Amino acid sequence: MEIPTLKKVALYTLGALSGALLTVSVQGLAADKKQEALPVQSIRTLAEVYSQIKANYYEDKSDESLLEGAMKGMVTGLDPHSEYMNKKDYADLKENTSGSFGGLGMEVGAEDGFVKIISPIEDTPAERAGIKSGDYIVKIDGVSTRGMTVSEAVKKMRGKPGTNIELTVSRKDSSKPLVFKLTRAIIKVQSVRSKLLEPGYGYIRITQFQERTVATLNEAAQKLAKENKAPLKGLVLDLRDDPGGLLNGAVGVSAAFLPDNAKVVSTKGRDGKEGMVLKAQREDYILSPGSDPLKNLPAELKNIPLTVIINSGSASASEIVAGALQDHKRAVIVGTQSFGKGSVQTVMPLSNGSAVKITTSLYYTPNDRSIQAQGIVPDVEVKDKNRTFESREADLAGHIGNPLGGEEVNGRVIEGEGKDAAEQAASAPEDKRSEKQKLEDEAAARRNPDPAKDAQLKAALDLVKDPAKWQESLGAAAKKPVKKDKDKKEENN
Repeated sequence: MEIPTLKKVALYTLGALSGALLTVSVQGLAADKKQEALPVQSIRTLAEVYSQIKANYYEDKSDESLLEGAMKGMVTGLDPHSEYMNKKDYADLKENTSGSFGGLGMEVGAEDGFVKIISPIEDTPAERAGIKSGDYIVKIDGVSTRGMTVSEAVKKMRGKPGTNIELTVSRKDSSKPLVFKLTRAIIKVQSVRSKLLEPGYGYIRITQFQERTVATLNEAAQKLAKENKAPLKGLVLDLRDDPGGLLNGAVGVSAAFLPDNAKVVSTKGRDGKEGMVLKAQREDYILSPGSDPLKNLPAELKNIPLTVIINSGSASASEIVAGALQDHKRAVIVGTQSFGKGSVQTVMPLSNGSAVKITTSLYYTPNDRSIQAQGIVPDVEVKDKNRTFESREADLAGHIGNPLGGEEVNGRVIEGEGKDAAEQAASAPEDKRSEKQKLEDEAAARRNPDPAKDAQLKAALDLVKDPAKWQESLGAAAKKPVKKDKDKKEENN
């Protein structure tokens, strides 16, 4: 069976994109689309600005640099995820989507003219050094990032593996800038990890959606069943701090748990009409002809109790998975509200070898909910006491609003809950570990999940062990009251 051309295209849906993994497709302008009249007066004004710079600016600027700057400004002003890429930028993009590269290992976006860290990637130089979600990169090797585009910052941070770089970081709860000295490395992310938490109950963590994520998920599930020496009774799927990746991977992961042909995600463009629809079917999650990566998947994955853990670092593709499983009442979503990156970026090559990446549509869950600037609301909210700051799509300047209305969800500084938290902190024994040891212990904990030390994981595990409670919690988020725009206005009056 031949796979439709559209389904062969790798669609990248990384939240708060760093320029490493992007939505990639090639499309031309529709020949039959009615062309609007050119804004002659505005173009004349642009020519006047160009003329004044050429005639009066204190140093000579090439035509190429001036026009490239104009194009960058035009596209960057659309939203935080759209940008113009010159030939070098576009070449870097195509190189970076190959799966490994020399860098630091973090997803970044732009906010208030600075580069903001959305999430460090697990087991990379950035994560091991202690860089955290919500940090602002204010200098790269002593050069200010003020006004620097995300692509420019990423370009500076990438380099030959083994070379050193210094990042100056501003953190919400720190009184002074933090300086990190890092060594670039080849970033090869292990996208799936698994563990048998206790007899009958498994845990699978996905750190990023890559080309082999679906097949590796299947391998992990089979390994867990073999280790358990019997079919699993329940499973926890951990998508915390998963910034996204391949859309096809998200569809395949969803298909592992959903009935055949169940709707996973759809898109809508400027006309509000449904465009692409992807379902839990083979042709919607494989990228090239070959065997089904979900072949011989353990049958129990379709019906055993399933929980999905998310947080503010869960973005785009991971939100698509959580939204699909939540809408079909296949999983209970546990944790805190996700990032809210629900837009689709398409990269369109231009005639001179450059390209533009622009937002062309928004994602919708099976129940026709938009993720944009709101994210996925957990059915069971469990906060992470170790997380001091949350960053979300709605924090990004110029972000697109949710087309369905309702309240946008911003990031926030997470403070102790009142007197009890302060008293607990005061009475806690002094932590004599070095900063390096603390970071190593935190990294080890992420790679070795322990419900006794992780409240969100414990809650997720307890639910799958109690089928009645799990069933009762399915779709609970839909029953929670949602504030509409008019409600907000009434509160402000």
